[in-house]
Amino acid sequence: MDNSYLLIFALLLGCLASTVPVFMALFFTGAAGLVFLVGIDPQIVIEVLYRSMDKFALVVVMFFVLCGNIMTTGSIVEKLIKTANVMVGFLPGGLAMAGVLACGFFGAISGSTVATVVAIGGFMIPALINNSYEEKFSVGLMTTAPILGVIIPPSISMILYAMVSNDQLEALFLTGFIPGMLIMATMSCYAYFACKKMGMPPLPRPSFSEIVSVLKESIWALMLPLLIFGGIYSGLFTANEAAVVACFYAFFVEIVIHGDMKLGDVKRVVVSSAITSATLLIIVAGASVFGEYLTFEQIPAKIATVVVNNISSPWIFLLAVNILLLFIGMFMDIISATLILTPIFLPLLAKFGIDTMHFGLLMTINLGIGYCTPPLGVSLYISGATVSKDIVYVSKAVLPFLVLQIALLFVLTFCPDIVLLLPRLIYG
Repeated sequence: MDNSYLLIFALLLGCLASTVPVFMALFFTGAAGLVFLVGIDPQIVIEVLYRSMDKFALVVVMFFVLCGNIMTTGSIVEKLIKTANVMVGFLPGGLAMAGVLACGFFGAISGSTVATVVAIGGFMIPALINNSYEEKFSVGLMTTAPILGVIIPPSISMILYAMVSNDQLEALFLTGFIPGMLIMATMSCYAYFACKKMGMPPLPRPSFSEIVSVLKESIWALMLPLLIFGGIYSGLFTANEAAVVACFYAFFVEIVIHGDMKLGDVKRVVVSSAITSATLLIIVAGASVFGEYLTFEQIPAKIATVVVNNISSPWIFLLAVNILLLFIGMFMDIISATLILTPIFLPLLAKFGIDTMHFGLLMTINLGIGYCTPPLGVSLYISGATVSKDIVYVSKAVLPFLVLQIALLFVLTFCPDIVLLLPRLIYG
């Protein structure tokens, strides 16, 4: 290996180990490599920063962030949880299953795991504990179920992956539906049998009039994901336009129909969303500079050559990549990892005959699991703060649920037809 590569790698690890923010570590490492090792004009680094943020695909990310914040501020989240509870709350472990379904509902609108943990986990963990569920079970379930936020479309990480891989975004979104449903079913079944074994009494079965009342109250909230996906796949509007429509619809519902958001709250929600979006853009910019260095040095092509010379089976390659991504997810956020690793892996996918959309879904699940793995899993810290527990306690609580998700990940890895079924049906 070239000594310059070792120097850049050491610089990046040193920055990360010294708690330098990830976007700054990527930017400084990439800039140092471009200017001092490649020898390009520093002005090009500025151009790279500008080009990385001047992409129309990023508009959809910003509007879905805004949509998630609108729902969290208003009562849409509460109504989604009520709907999930009336559907399965009367079963053994029903309230836990309702939490999983609520994560799926919210993920189908927000596209973010962190937003799902804050909105659903922050509400459901205390609710589960207050209803006599074991604290460790409650924390583990509602820390890991929000991975649905990046798997069930719209997914912010899938948007960024499509931006790099040039896959059709609408088709890539379709790869997340069946895996998302499988995760919901698997975690719900685990909750059912675990709570039945613990002797948890189910909630009373709701009457028909109560079901109708809840559905009537929640109809406007339930229409939001239908509006998004119905509009996209009917051809009425694109994914970018769907994000804008979703924001307008959410504002209208919360202000005019539900009346839970005042006009004075609009400024606060927009500013908060702008700050979150700016944070994402900074990460995109820092990762793009580092990615530019990798491109100049042709590192992806060199890695592809080494891997192809040593691995002949696509299944062995996917197994190795899964292990690598699970490890990387422990230390790097999903946005940075997606932007940095996608250009490295794309040449390899062509050589092994692996579908780029199948791989995009696998990368999303792998890095999504990273939200729940120490030492840097953001979801662990959010859930720990909810119940005033340290990261060691939360890490132990999530273990059985992570085992389920990783087992399902390997099923999806070696059964690509499950992932690609919907894209093939709709787009051929």
